[in-house]
Amino acid sequence: MKMLFLVLLTGTLSWMVLLYLEKRRHSSSTAEKKANIPETQHHRSILTLVDYNLYQLTPREKLSAILMLALPAFVVGYIFYKSLVLAAAFSAVGLMFPRIRKQQLIQLRKNKLFVQFKQALSCLSSSMAVGKSIESAFQEALEDLKLLYPDPACLIVIEFSVICRKVENGEPIEAALKNLADRSHLEDVIGFTDVFLTCKRTGGNLVEVMKRTATVIGEKLEITQDISVMIAQKRFESRVLLFAPIVIVAVLAFSSPEYMQPLYTGSGIFIMSASLLLLGGCYMLTQKIMNIKV
Repeated sequence: MKMLFLVLLTGTLSWMVLLYLEKRRHSSSTAEKKANIPETQHHRSILTLVDYNLYQLTPREKLSAILMLALPAFVVGYIFYKSLVLAAAFSAVGLMFPRIRKQQLIQLRKNKLFVQFKQALSCLSSSMAVGKSIESAFQEALEDLKLLYPDPACLIVIEFSVICRKVENGEPIEAALKNLADRSHLEDVIGFTDVFLTCKRTGGNLVEVMKRTATVIGEKLEITQDISVMIAQKRFESRVLLFAPIVIVAVLAFSSPEYMQPLYTGSGIFIMSASLLLLGGCYMLTQKIMNIKV
């Protein structure tokens, strides 16, 4: 039991420290951007165009992603095999997590842009409702967004700064919006851009289009939040059901080692491996079921 306690304690503390350092790194980098970015560097970052379907992990992010899965996998591997060598081999599954983490960060960034785009449309429709031109409305919306999102690294602030800069350099606003839609890969942004271009060519009511688009995006966000609340309990239950077999095996293995000894020798290793594969398959299945996209 002492060995089990030490393994669990070491893995848990290492994971908590890793998550804390990751959170602290993100907060410190954000504070740096707010306080220490020179104006010229800020302008250079504004002109950097981002494809929201692409993300390059830094070496530190890759290492953090590997450890986030490798440490718990090592603890689970030791519980199921009682061998440091096999546990270390099982922890190698952490090498696959950077790819998953990359997709998570891509989706998180696109979700942020989606939410901020709704607010930007509200600012645009308010500016155009008082009779301002499209170009002036974008410039005024940018100033409003800077008040709403003081962080200079805010996605929508950067994108609207790019659009305004392109318009100042003589590029048509339709081309600037089309460029944003192509890079965002968001259905609502692409749909709004298509409608915007059509209204611009045919003389449609742009104010009504923006208000309607902002309303539709707001309704989608509300539906998404309602679904998240509804399945939050099921997510918790799935995690409990996932970890319950691991806890049961750990208690039996270290409290009654003679009873569990056949599972740690000979063909018992294959039974333990099959059990781990079934647990992994169940986890992937539950994640796929609860990954609901609106």
